[in-house]
Amino acid sequence: MDLHFSDAKPTAEERRAVDAVLGAPASAWDGAEQRSARDGHVAFAGHAARAQRHLLLPALHALQSAVGWISEGGLTHVCTRLAVPPAEAWGVVTFYGLFSTTPRPGRVLHVCDDIACRARGAKPIMEALEQAVGPAHEAPDGDAVQVGDAAWVRTPCLGLCDHAPAALFTVAGDAPVERSVGPIAPDDAVQAVTQGHLPEQPRRPHPQDGDASLRLLRRVGSVDPTDLAAYEATGGYQALRRALELGPDAVIREVVASGLKGRGGAAFPTGRKWEAVAGQAARPRYVICNADESEPGTFKDRVLLEGDPFAIIESMTIAAFAVGAAHGYVYVRGEYPLAIARLEEAIERARTAGWLGGDVGGKGMHFDVEVRKGAGAYICGEETAVFNSIEGFRGEPRNKPPFPVEAGLFRKPTLVNNVETLANIPSIVLDGGAAFAKIGTEESTGTKLFCLCGAVERPGVYEVPFGATLGELIDLAGVPAGAGVKAVLLGGAAGMFVKGDERDIALTFEGARAAGVTLGSGVIMVFDERADLVDTVLRIAEFFRDESCGQCVPCRVGTVRQEEALHRIAARRTLGGLQSELHLLEDVGAAMKDASICGLGQTAYSAVESAIKRLGLLQEISR
Repeated sequence: MDLHFSDAKPTAEERRAVDAVLGAPASAWDGAEQRSARDGHVAFAGHAARAQRHLLLPALHALQSAVGWISEGGLTHVCTRLAVPPAEAWGVVTFYGLFSTTPRPGRVLHVCDDIACRARGAKPIMEALEQAVGPAHEAPDGDAVQVGDAAWVRTPCLGLCDHAPAALFTVAGDAPVERSVGPIAPDDAVQAVTQGHLPEQPRRPHPQDGDASLRLLRRVGSVDPTDLAAYEATGGYQALRRALELGPDAVIREVVASGLKGRGGAAFPTGRKWEAVAGQAARPRYVICNADESEPGTFKDRVLLEGDPFAIIESMTIAAFAVGAAHGYVYVRGEYPLAIARLEEAIERARTAGWLGGDVGGKGMHFDVEVRKGAGAYICGEETAVFNSIEGFRGEPRNKPPFPVEAGLFRKPTLVNNVETLANIPSIVLDGGAAFAKIGTEESTGTKLFCLCGAVERPGVYEVPFGATLGELIDLAGVPAGAGVKAVLLGGAAGMFVKGDERDIALTFEGARAAGVTLGSGVIMVFDERADLVDTVLRIAEFFRDESCGQCVPCRVGTVRQEEALHRIAARRTLGGLQSELHLLEDVGAAMKDASICGLGQTAYSAVESAIKRLGLLQEISR
């Protein structure tokens, strides 16, 4: 297959950045580039393309970090090195929000404009930036245009809702900088853009940091996350030693007995997944830790990855031992630079200590892990979209069946678990599944992490046994004096609103079902009486419209029509009257729920519907 190449050539800087990731080019590739330069064509096909395609995303990140955007010349070099057709590579680049395909300065401040940060002061930050350096002009594909030697852009949720308002500061170059910061003050935001300086700011401790009685958070904030010896001194790698003694089948039996369900939102029984992967005949098998939590209001996985990364690596190793996998990936959202750095350091130290590699724990087990950095796509949290992203394709969900346990990553049996799900594994192995099942309720076993944010005094991640009520969690976080709770968003943008006085909802899978809501990813976002819920619902609709991958018509068209109808209602410019707009919203919502390929489209109407029917949003608009 011959595809025409652009005449654009990579700069020396772009070549160095890509080659640092892919290795020095062999003479064969040099010849390919010479041919493409001479006649404008180069061949792409066969085993070479399939074998190297999975390196596309790392190579694109290298370009972005080196020069601040991805030029035609830089992309040409990547395509030639990896034997990826340029048209396909272009489709991948433009799929992700963090990649820029238009020239922009190397210094960029990404200011969160999502619901939690909007409620905690994002607007004054953006107003200050507009006054100091001008508006956040955006190119058609959503990337910033140049403003002097720096730029600022609006961005969806950065996973720092507990530190809202938040921003991500990036500086391209030979020593690239990526820092997430929050809460950020307007003056600091302006200084970052105009002077390239952002003051160091230590993360505020979480309310439960250092609580030894906890299971998942007990090391967070009290044990150095970069110190393997400190991790081992507090029980680290005891579970893996125990698992190697028990054997794969016994480990899986304990996970099944625990009743552990997935903590990423789907709540699928974890043990059944493990059994299904272990029972496949095909090899190799893979383990993926899905750390692409991009649900607005969700940040629990970030806290675990930053505060206890060795625990996640140990848990993945136990899972790999149980299902017979030799390689694993941690797919982390690109907006988590500290989490990525901590994970990469933990992997390297675990490998050096013999806990990863060709002879894990001296028992002859082979397992290794690598980190794959996402690039700004909410949809990649869907388990099959993760596969496509790692393989170097657009992060679009796949049709099921076949299911991941049969044909997942590289079409091989794959175990995909969320960060929080995996974090429960060591205690299950050490204490036994039966002991774990005694915590919580019969249907909802163990403890659960909840992300409290919004109008609360002590935002953060809270760990409680399943069965606590919504009111009890809100009381733990505290509501400012004199500010009543107007509403609560459960489960994030894909979740549902409840009234502020619905405090008795039991935070279990069965309790949420009985109340007609969902726990989702564990978001509890509180809105007080001052909150503008109309603005919040409009932002949620905008989020889904922007994040739809566009693969299926119900979601691609439905999310647009939903946002348009809500804007007409909010502006009191309805087409055919209010009831007509409501019927349209219900019809569009039903179509998205019933016919969308994945959960994004299936839940895009959930928060909107609950705001209308449960909170009386239309009455608020009519005031």
